[in-house]
Amino acid sequence: MAVEITQFLLYAQSADAKIRTEAESNLRQFQEQNLPAFLLSLSVELSNNEKPTESRRLAGIVLKNSLDAKDAARKEHLVQQWVAMDISIKAQIKDLLLRTLGSSVTEASHTSAQVIAKIASIEIPRKEWPELIGSLLVNMTQQDRPAALKQATLETLGYVCEEISHQDLVQDEVNSVLTAVVQGMNLAEHSSEVRLAATRALYNALDFAQTNFENEMERNYIMKVVCETAMSKEAEIRQSAFECLVSIASMYYEVLDPYMQTLFELTLKTVRGDEEAVALQAIEFWSSICDEEIELQEYESAESGDSGPHHSHFIEKALSSLVPMLLDTLLKQEDDQDQDDGVWNLSMAGGTCLGLVARTVGDAIVPLVMPFVEANILKPEWRCREAATYAFGSILEGPTIEKLSPLVYAGLDFLLNAMRDENRHVKDTTAWTLSRIFELLHSPGSGFSVISPANIQRVLGVLLESVKDAPNVAEKVCGAIYYLAQGYEDAGTNSSLLSPYLPQIISSLIETAERTDGGDSKLRSSAYETLNEVVRCSNIVETSHIIAQLLPVIMNKLGQTVEHQIMSSDDREKQGDLQALLCGVLQVIIQKLSNTDDTKPIILQAADQIMILFLKVFACRSSTVHEEAMLAIGALAYATGPKFGKYMVEFHKYLEMGLQNFEEYQVCAITVGVVGDVCRAIDEDILPYCDGIMSHLVKDLASGELHRSVKPAIFSCFGDIALAIGAHFENYLHVAIQMMQGAAGLCSQMDTNDEEMVEYGNQLRRSIFEAYSGILQGFKNSKPELMLPHAEKLLQFIELVSRDRHREESVTKAAVAVMGDLADTLGSNMKILFKDRTFCADFLGECLESDDEQLKETATWTQGMIGRVLVS
Repeated sequence: MAVEITQFLLYAQSADAKIRTEAESNLRQFQEQNLPAFLLSLSVELSNNEKPTESRRLAGIVLKNSLDAKDAARKEHLVQQWVAMDISIKAQIKDLLLRTLGSSVTEASHTSAQVIAKIASIEIPRKEWPELIGSLLVNMTQQDRPAALKQATLETLGYVCEEISHQDLVQDEVNSVLTAVVQGMNLAEHSSEVRLAATRALYNALDFAQTNFENEMERNYIMKVVCETAMSKEAEIRQSAFECLVSIASMYYEVLDPYMQTLFELTLKTVRGDEEAVALQAIEFWSSICDEEIELQEYESAESGDSGPHHSHFIEKALSSLVPMLLDTLLKQEDDQDQDDGVWNLSMAGGTCLGLVARTVGDAIVPLVMPFVEANILKPEWRCREAATYAFGSILEGPTIEKLSPLVYAGLDFLLNAMRDENRHVKDTTAWTLSRIFELLHSPGSGFSVISPANIQRVLGVLLESVKDAPNVAEKVCGAIYYLAQGYEDAGTNSSLLSPYLPQIISSLIETAERTDGGDSKLRSSAYETLNEVVRCSNIVETSHIIAQLLPVIMNKLGQTVEHQIMSSDDREKQGDLQALLCGVLQVIIQKLSNTDDTKPIILQAADQIMILFLKVFACRSSTVHEEAMLAIGALAYATGPKFGKYMVEFHKYLEMGLQNFEEYQVCAITVGVVGDVCRAIDEDILPYCDGIMSHLVKDLASGELHRSVKPAIFSCFGDIALAIGAHFENYLHVAIQMMQGAAGLCSQMDTNDEEMVEYGNQLRRSIFEAYSGILQGFKNSKPELMLPHAEKLLQFIELVSRDRHREESVTKAAVAVMGDLADTLGSNMKILFKDRTFCADFLGECLESDDEQLKETATWTQGMIGRVLVS
């Protein structure tokens, strides 16, 4: 049944576009006409040592891509295709793949290992291919098997463990896999290639080893082998062993106590003397321990009644030796690390870990770090000054304000002077440290701030001067201004110290955004994001005239982008990015000025011009800006209210385009939200556009392509539309209810062991209740009887949700509210239904005892509504 496809595979890699396109078309045609034969032919090609490496490589890639995809809907389609295939063909393919593991061509065996794992991910959870693990283990246990086969087998075991869940294997299989993997790490018996494959396989198999880690003898053996492997002479193997230790630190923290002295000595030696890639993992081990202990402390401070997991205080015990080790790493900077955002080196890993240690032990870190800061901050060598500044900035989260405030007060002036340091690294880290100070120690609303009337002028003077520095420094300075402004967010009506300086700040940020020396840096977006925060957190009473003056400036800039000549796709991308940033600023200005009656007229007056601009931006058809412009239009609809109706003639087509954007699902999600904003703004005036909008919303819900995260918002949107158009929603009621009941049924089938699905289930339930509430309220004064046939099913759904222990507070609120809406809208028609449903009283009782005032208020209202029905 297999077909000779070597030539097609070689031609598909030809430099000649015509030959390549024709070959790709032939392969695609074969795949579509006879998938089983196609996959079998690829497996034959991959397994045949006589075939060219190039054709085997592509055969493996195509085979893997025929079983797996990043897109969830596509992946499910491929899985179902495989499941439906003839069992004998599948058996032939799997046999060929297992044989390919012994190939002398590493690329073929490596690809085969990946494909086997993909098939395992489909079949093992379905209790198919039960012999796979046994077949692989034979390769490991028989003495005469070549090293290359053992290496490929270990790779396969690792990939299989990565693809499946630990619940898919029985304990005997897990034991056998771990035994084979750990024995494969044995120095005396195996080559370095086999040991590396074994160590990587162990990393993926650790999740399966829970029972083994509970057994002291087995645990001791695994830990002994991993620690020995971490001292191998090959750096790649040492790195992989430390990756295992990082994983063990987070998975099996509670049993690590007996090994911590050894692990400390091992990591200390590695950080001080090993290659960087290995040393980074040794630091990561301590970061992982910090993460566990921070989580344990949060658990303890939540004071949950039951006794929580055991806290071993490893960081506290190791503190006096751990901190000096980390401080040493800070002096190992790279010369150009400030130029590359993606760089990750020893000094950065050490600083990050130091920050986690500070969060873990709090005040105890300060006396261990400050002598290092004081000893290095004035040294002529730039590395010392930068390391001292980085150390200080890293410990600002964790210790108490009482411990930090004297140091920050004393150090602020010094840091401001350091912004004029001759070295760019020192300035870069100083700006970052200042932004940390303003983020963590500047909250005028809650009483403590390092900023005062006495120092605000100097602070801003330095920041506005330094924002003109090199792009990477300017970007960090933008961050400092961002947090400086954010501190005044909760100051309420209190005067903001920033108000007198707002014109200077705004003009500096606009100049920064217009700089042309930023290259690919994020300077422009940082400047505009900071401008947004400055506007958002400003005191509107003191600064409304300044923000009003900013509005035409930003509108003018957005208008200019529409006139840009677009010569290439690069030009279009740049235009779209800039339009997105400017639309973001306009959104914040619209929200700020429309928040008070005094300033709202400014927006109403400019609304026509603003909307014309947004429509021009949409006409550029750039998806990046589509998102930002949509959000800004949502803000404009809220600000203009009923007057927004006049823009719908032009705007509705863009709304419908957004609702059809399945690929960029965030655009679709935002558009759904804007439909709700527009409904609330113009009420019944949305009616002429409802057929189109509802048709797209229903298609979105039915689509397998659209990302599931958009779907809850669509149900909420049904409620918004129903509230806006009232009795006219009758036209859409049947299909809406059908969709809502279908989704409600889906909620009860969700996997409660999957945290993501539990969260999604909660979002779905809440939005279904919100939809019902909107529809009930919409029909209340016109056609309430339309909802009577659906009342019983809705009550059943509420009862089901009320018994769900995974239910979130927001779901509870929505469920209680819709019970009240049922009583309020349907009145005495609900009497028998409420009498028959005894859960209502229990559910309301639970809500009335809640600490959440809003929930109690809603429950009290609902209780009153149901009470009125029962006595009617």
